[in-house]
Amino acid sequence: FRPPSQNVDYVLGDVNDTQLVLKAASDVDSIIYLASTTVPTTANLDPVADVTGNLISILRLLTELRTKTLKKFVFLSSGGTVYGIPETVPISENHPLRPINSYGIVKVAIENYLFMENKLHGLPSLILRASNPYGPRQGHSGIQGIIGTHLWRMAKGEAPEVWGDGSVVRDFIHVADMAELCYVALTSDQTGCFNAGSGEGTSIADLLTEMQKVVSETSGLEVKTVYKPGRSFDVPKVVLDVSKAKNLLGWQPRIGLTEGLRDNWQWVREEVTRS
Repeated sequence: FRPPSQNVDYVLGDVNDTQLVLKAASDVDSIIYLASTTVPTTANLDPVADVTGNLISILRLLTELRTKTLKKFVFLSSGGTVYGIPETVPISENHPLRPINSYGIVKVAIENYLFMENKLHGLPSLILRASNPYGPRQGHSGIQGIIGTHLWRMAKGEAPEVWGDGSVVRDFIHVADMAELCYVALTSDQTGCFNAGSGEGTSIADLLTEMQKVVSETSGLEVKTVYKPGRSFDVPKVVLDVSKAKNLLGWQPRIGLTEGLRDNWQWVREEVTRS
């Protein structure tokens, strides 16, 4: 564990320990809530645990926060799961919420509770429905984060593994753009829901082709992709309309996919060299 900055206080603990979380937040005026005990691929395995670990824990926190005055509570929701199978693409914030995965269902429930807290208790909340963030320092266990996972596999000479035929389309946002949006959300006087993505869709097959190009540019590695049977909970196409964030928050994504992949690959190579 290497803290990226000396100007950050780290308190390590269980998000279900409400008193610890409150103590850590005792002298802050704004909160960004990114904690989750599940990811889309694991949530359906135990929906009860998903609800207990994510919905119940934040409800306890929100109840305690009623006695505290906050300037802003920013919650990272999921632009990839809350909408379900989209009726229109790109997907705007007004699209019906019909998740087909426990992960998305819990995110929608939390969004509704935040709306309630705002209306009944004045909590100024802003929800960011993030697409697929990627970039340096992302985990690579294979559970979540297709770009980080595959770049690490390529760096080790291992084959990337894809669920389905690669036709699934996703919206990828670089971590630097996502971080900037979080900051803007904290400092803005806006509330409500905002999509957080690049606004562009890329199929997994095209993503892997682009990743292979980036990897070959610097290393000459050529790794073939392994295709596995598709998964029933994977939404075929998710591309987010981010015009609301552009218009009301003055934010827009700046890092294109190829540039972002190069940045991510450079970090992976450096980490592999260190290890």
